[in-house]
Parts: sequence; structure tokens; C-alpha cells
Amino acid sequence: MGSVASAAVPPPPPQSALPQAGAPPYGPGLAGILPQMSKGEEKKDEKVDYLNLPCPVPFEEIQREALMSLKPELFEGLRFDFTKGLNQKFSLSHSIFMGSLEVPAQASETIKVPTAHYEFGANFLDPKLMLIGRVMTDGRLNARVKCDLTDNLTLKVNAQLTQEAHYSQGMFNFDYKGSDYRAQFQIGNNAFYGANYIQSVTPNLSMGTEMFWLGHQRKSGIGFASRYNTDKMVGTLQVASTGIVALSYVQKISEKVSLASDFMYNHMSRDVTASFGYDYLLRQCRLRGKIDSNGVVAAYLEERLNMGVNFLLSAEVSISSREHCFFSPLHSLNEQEVRPL
Repeated sequence: MGSVASAAVPPPPPQSALPQAGAPPYGPGLAGILPQMSKGEEKKDEKVDYLNLPCPVPFEEIQREALMSLKPELFEGLRFDFTKGLNQKFSLSHSIFMGSLEVPAQASETIKVPTAHYEFGANFLDPKLMLIGRVMTDGRLNARVKCDLTDNLTLKVNAQLTQEAHYSQGMFNFDYKGSDYRAQFQIGNNAFYGANYIQSVTPNLSMGTEMFWLGHQRKSGIGFASRYNTDKMVGTLQVASTGIVALSYVQKISEKVSLASDFMYNHMSRDVTASFGYDYLLRQCRLRGKIDSNGVVAAYLEERLNMGVNFLLSAEVSISSREHCFFSPLHSLNEQEVRPL
């Protein structure tokens, strides 16, 4: 005998088994079991548009994040700066410096010479033109010019005139900024010619090269560099025919703290130097410092006391040679902080 149930119409499926609105016709399958991808993971799967890459940083600034922590502007002595704005574009500055300067000597040593001078400056700042001039009591004249010839082409001029023979310098830079590359051509005194080019290879990686020719000394060189940067880190590599190999790495711990390190090897002199530094931003001050493999420890503190008033304190000590450390306060005032007695 056959079964009656086999010939009957099967009962309708339960309500929970019916396909929901918007579900695929073949059922949920793995799509209903596995977790959905986040927006960040979806962005990773997007194809890179190599015809629309970002513009890289200038070639001479590929280590700017590391230099900010590892190369603070240390100085020995006392400096007082005062800037008075005459209008929105023109201002005058006065500076007094008392301290010592390091003069290179034989056997890679330096000699500190006490010095003091007064500096008068004039500044003209415009969105497309910048003129900066400085005159010192020791006879030196410094001038800087930056002019945007077009939206992509910029002319930079740096000049220094001194009373001493063969110490005056001048340099012309032509910078061109493309959509995903930068190029620069340099002309200077002593028959100096230089050029560099940097290109974005991926959204995070850029690579470039540079070359120079110094006619009076019959010297030339070529170098290569690469830079990889994300929101949290920056890594750079530089190799030059002069025997220099330099690496740097900056890790951003938070919005206020970053750590930096670098490594430099000179094949000609067989010198190796490594350093580690930090950069800490507070609400009204900034603290930077470093320690290197030569036993040199340095710290640099910049504190904003009031609107237009800054206080700088720097110190440096060599542990290996037991050289003295120095502290250098600096006060900077602008016109708004000068009040009559």
C-alpha cells in the first residue's frame, strides 16, 4: 500500500522561512551568516586611480617631520625679537643677539667665538609675493624673495652679502608643481647647478632623484630618495653618490605626541650616527628633544606666555666629551603687547 501523505500537497513553509523583502532570490546563504564589511575595508578594496595621485612634498622637505623633532633650533646666549606691523602686508623687525657662534676647525672640531649684534629687518608679505630683508651690525645683508610667477611656477631667491671676500652667496630656485609631481632647478654662485624631481608612485609612496654640479670645484653628485607616509607614520630613505645613506622614521602616537628616529652612514669617513627624538604639544607650550649615538642630549621648550609673547628655553650637553650645557631664553613681543608706562 502506498502512503496517503505522499500524494498530499505539502504544507506551506513557516512564516520565518519565507524570504524577506530585499533578500536574494537564492536565499541568504553565507551573506546572512558572515558579518558585513565595514566602510574602511570596502575602501581598501577600491582600485587606485594612478592618473589622479596626490602631489608629493618638495624634495628638500621629505624629512621635515623628522627634522622638526631631531633638529630643533638650538642656540647659545640671549636673543630678543620685536616685530611691529605697519599694515597688513608690511612690517619691521628688530633683533638683539648675545652669545657665541660655532666656527669649524680642523679634525672635525668646533670653536665657540663670543659675539653680539643687532639686526634690523623689513618684511613684505603678499599671497603671491614675499620679500624679507635683514641688515646686521657686523656688515652682513640677507635677502629672501619668493614670487609666484604662475599657479604652478614659483621663483625663490636667497642672497647673503658679507664684507669678507669669497663668503657672499646667492641662489636662484625655480619650483614647478604638477598634479602628482614636483620639479626644481637651481642656479648659484661658484658655478653651481642643481636639479631634483619627485613623483608620486602610489597614494602613500613617492620617489625622486636629484643631481648637482659645482663648477669651481669640479664636483658632481646624484642622489635618490623615497618617502612613504600614512596618517600615523612617515618613513624616508636617501642614498647619494657622495657616500651618504640616511633613513628616518616618525611615528604619530597621538594628536599631541610623536616619536622620531634617524640613521646616517657616511661611507667616505666611515661615520655612523643614530638619534632618537620626541615632539610633545601641550596647550600653551611645545617640548622637543633628542639623544644621539655620540652622547649628545638636547631639549627645546617653547612656551606661549601671552598673545605675542613667547619664551624659549634650550639646553644641550655632550655626555661623552663632558661639554657644558647651555640654557637660552628668548622673548618675542609684537606691537599689541607694548603698553605705555
